[in-house]
Amino acid sequence: MARPLAMLVALLGGESSGKSTLSLELTTALQAHGLRVALVPEHLRAWCTAAGRAPLAHEQADIAAEQDRQIATALQGGADVVVADTTGLVVAAYSAHYFADDTLWPDALQRHRRADLTLLMGLDLPWQPDGLFRDSPAVRDAIDRRLRGALQGAGLPFTPVYGRGPQRLAQALRAVQGRIGSRLDVPLMAADALLEQGSGRWNCDNCSDPDCEHRLFSGLVRQRQAGTD
Repeated sequence: MARPLAMLVALLGGESSGKSTLSLELTTALQAHGLRVALVPEHLRAWCTAAGRAPLAHEQADIAAEQDRQIATALQGGADVVVADTTGLVVAAYSAHYFADDTLWPDALQRHRRADLTLLMGLDLPWQPDGLFRDSPAVRDAIDRRLRGALQGAGLPFTPVYGRGPQRLAQALRAVQGRIGSRLDVPLMAADALLEQGSGRWNCDNCSDPDCEHRLFSGLVRQRQAGTD
């Protein structure tokens, strides 16, 4: 009998939204609890680093397809969980933003349907330039809007995650635990302990509820504003 495919956890978000950091932390945390975890890095980032530039319009489709091809390969590699530091959806969002090209969405959305859990990065982290390819906080916000719109339009569920360090990781672990069930040997109190190490507890247990997310993000904005006054 063929071994079932791994569970796929896909992280989405624009530039400087914490995808790579959280994907590494999540991989390490799950491995520490006895799971075989494969991490698929962001191909777009690797492509830009190798080429020394951002991709042109005609190069976007191949980059998106290669990202998802690497994910498909990892799913058949014997892992329990595959953590994808983005999927082809992010490339589709950038293509739509920079080149007004919406042709990548259908294939990217169809390939993304294999994800068991989609974590969408919150916008509460400070934007950080990298001196290479990051553009601006406005671009990050625009990509977030495009991703949300595409996911909602396709009826694909997603879980927003906010916070820094232990707090964001705890939210991700809770979401993974809810999907993987007894295969994840980490009790809920472990995630709660991580929350205690962060800047505070969440006020909403259902972070995929848009109203709850709105209240949470508004609270974070008020805290940041108070800290700068």
